[in-house]
Amino acid sequence: MSVVIRQPGVVLTDHLFQVPLDHAAPHGEQIEVYAREVVAAGKERAELPWLLFLQGGPGGRAARPLGRDSWLDRALDDYRVLLLDQRGTGRSTPATRQTLPLRGGAAEQAEYLSFFRADSIVRDAELIRRQLLGEHGQWTLLGQSYGGFCTLTYLSLAPEGVREAMVTGGLAGLRSSAADVYRAAYPRVARKNTAHYARYPQDVETVRRVVEHLADAPARLPDGGDLTVPAFQALGLLLGSGSGSDTLHYLLEDAWVRGSAGLELSDTFLAGVQSQLSFAGGPLYAVLHESIYGQRSVDGGPTAWAAHQVRAEFPEFDALQALADGTPVRFTGEMIYPWMFETDPALRPLREAAQLLADRTDWPDLYSPEALAANQVPVVAAVYHDDMYVDTADSLATAHAVRGLRAWVTNEWEHDGLRASGGQVLDRLIRMARGDA
Repeated sequence: MSVVIRQPGVVLTDHLFQVPLDHAAPHGEQIEVYAREVVAAGKERAELPWLLFLQGGPGGRAARPLGRDSWLDRALDDYRVLLLDQRGTGRSTPATRQTLPLRGGAAEQAEYLSFFRADSIVRDAELIRRQLLGEHGQWTLLGQSYGGFCTLTYLSLAPEGVREAMVTGGLAGLRSSAADVYRAAYPRVARKNTAHYARYPQDVETVRRVVEHLADAPARLPDGGDLTVPAFQALGLLLGSGSGSDTLHYLLEDAWVRGSAGLELSDTFLAGVQSQLSFAGGPLYAVLHESIYGQRSVDGGPTAWAAHQVRAEFPEFDALQALADGTPVRFTGEMIYPWMFETDPALRPLREAAQLLADRTDWPDLYSPEALAANQVPVVAAVYHDDMYVDTADSLATAHAVRGLRAWVTNEWEHDGLRASGGQVLDRLIRMARGDA
């Protein structure tokens, strides 16, 4: 029996579905996928169109609503919303350092995780759609970031289930390899660093002092993780959100405290750093991050820790050289590196499985350029011109490649514009989909 909860302005209903681990073997092993239905209070029995929200990630659970908060406030005017915990996340059958060893060794874990990409997520959604809406029912898709990648996969594999699709910050390059993605990403991250230091010039010296300290001796985080120089640089992931530069600055403000032995990194700072760097709450983000770009027809090779390999082409991210040159130390961005599976306790047990995924060469294609070129589904997308996470050039190329897609290019928001705009981005997309904007 489904659990129903009431919050101010909304009614929430739990749904749990059994789906095949491998959709090519529908009668084989089954896993659970959880989704939360959200409807405006008073509209529980209304005949509303469904909207499936595809969360960013990979490996991110759907947001937990607090009434009609953020973009939900606008969505609930028109839709019955389904918040999907994509397989392996949230209340779906989890895939973590605690559960994956039950599969066996690293080879068995890697094989299991190979079924957690967008193609499997879309096929889960199709089974759910048929159960909730009937065989011929259709729903609207809203894909944020990686959810937009999943939306493109949905339109490639099962467009018959889609009434209309809206994408925010998530038009992936259809033919971009992992190396292509990171080769384009490092210059964007460098520009975000420049903007951050222009806003907070006092951070230049603070960051240099922290790096000097960590270069002498890495710090221990409260969870037992190691704060090395590269790990500290990974805080640059923050720079891609609207308030991320401010968050980073306030974190750095608390870097130092005078203790009995002199200046040392404060517990407040180390706890804040841990909250930003730990993958305990979403290990699949790290484990699967580069595999989301693996497609056998694109380059035929492994993803092979592409962010790590490509970084050598951008020596300006060498922190120790920046110290020697007297230049600002640059943070990195949305990159996953193999050393993270040594420094983060949540990832250490998964390092061998992650290496096997990085070595894999037979990833199925995720997108069908032919199907997208013949698309019949109304598609609208917000492309954030200064997006640090998703390359604007790739997004615009994909916008041209999907038949009928209408793109709205804006620099008013960063990558998190769907949440940060308080419903303005979603409202614009809904009006675009209806031809009103």
